Amino acid sequence: MIIPQTPKGFRDFLPSTSLKRKLVLAKIVSVFERFGFDPLETPAIEFAETLKGKYGEDEKLIFEFTDRGDRQVALRYDQTVPLSRVVAQYPELPKPFKRYQTQNVWRAENPQKGRFREFLQVDFDVVGSSSTLVDSEIAQIISAVLKELGFKKFRILLNSRPLLNDLMKSSGVDENLVTGAITSIDKLKKIGIDGVIQEMVGRGIPTEVAKKVIESFQNAKPNQEVQSVLDTLKDSGEDMSSFVFEPTLARGLAYYTGIIYEAEVEGFSAGSVCGGGRYDKLIGQFSGTDYPANGASFGFDRVLEAMEEQGLLPEVKTTTKVLVTIFSKDLVQNSLKVAQELKAQGINTEVYLDTDAKLEKQLKYADAKGIPFAIILGPEEAEKAVVNLKNLSTKEQTQVPISEVITKLT
Repeated sequence: MIIPQTPKGFRDFLPSTSLKRKLVLAKIVSVFERFGFDPLETPAIEFAETLKGKYGEDEKLIFEFTDRGDRQVALRYDQTVPLSRVVAQYPELPKPFKRYQTQNVWRAENPQKGRFREFLQVDFDVVGSSSTLVDSEIAQIISAVLKELGFKKFRILLNSRPLLNDLMKSSGVDENLVTGAITSIDKLKKIGIDGVIQEMVGRGIPTEVAKKVIESFQNAKPNQEVQSVLDTLKDSGEDMSSFVFEPTLARGLAYYTGIIYEAEVEGFSAGSVCGGGRYDKLIGQFSGTDYPANGASFGFDRVLEAMEEQGLLPEVKTTTKVLVTIFSKDLVQNSLKVAQELKAQGINTEVYLDTDAKLEKQLKYADAKGIPFAIILGPEEAEKAVVNLKNLSTKEQTQVPISEVITKLT
């Protein structure tokens, strides 16, 4: 006998959970489209060489394997690298190219709270413009999405990779150790100052230099890049209390070249819910020509966790509005005709498909599934051309013409 289970780090989503995810995703997508972004989909599998060399230390998390044609391929690790491949492969795309992408990615993580081996990533990017307006719009969209989802208190942290590099250089970090030192700084909230210093020392950075790095970050001021974004946001009428310069924000991925972002929801301790930044050199690895690019990604599972903690997730079990019951085999045709009329009017309608089931069993099924209404059509109702409409929450039942049912359910 096969044990019914999923591999570690992979999940099933039953209907009630799947419906919540669908509703939340639809809200996020509505914001993307409000700002002029269009959808893009890419394959689950890319050539391994497409993905490798883009993620720094995180490259070890790529699911890589040899296919039956003896080709080295890998599951999609994120959606930024595939986007870069698309832009290089289809140079005729209008620039700036504004796209959003909502697909699963795979990472060989050690599964834990908030971390899975397969999860939905929600990205939006602008390719082809180095304007500060793009940098500020990415931050605006992050804010707009969080508001759309109902969050009242959140912070969007901003920093600059060039500023990080300058701080490392002025602190005396060897040029060959800068990337590793930035990766360590990115863990400051998780492991604290002592932990970061210890990790940098382990990377070959002298203790005194590591301490100087911490001090320089604590005293840092926004550079022109960050200040320009903050000024543009202010000029756009944004509530500036949500946007914060954070000099220790690093973002672990190696391909960032400019402004970087992370979003935190107040009261949610599992980490940031969105992150991203400018990556002007990544696409050039595929095309030989650099394209300015900027974007961000929402961690969909973390967004859902934060919404659940704050009571923002909708309660929904099913999209079905009404169950049309089968009173008897003689009246099947009548029930099917009523169901067809309801569907024609755009009402999500289910017909109970067992003609031998007792009415009590059918109503229990509707109640268990969360269907709010049931229609009962017996011989008396068929003769009068009416139906009994039952509210399964209040148990109230009224006899009405079919046209009135449509009015009540729309």
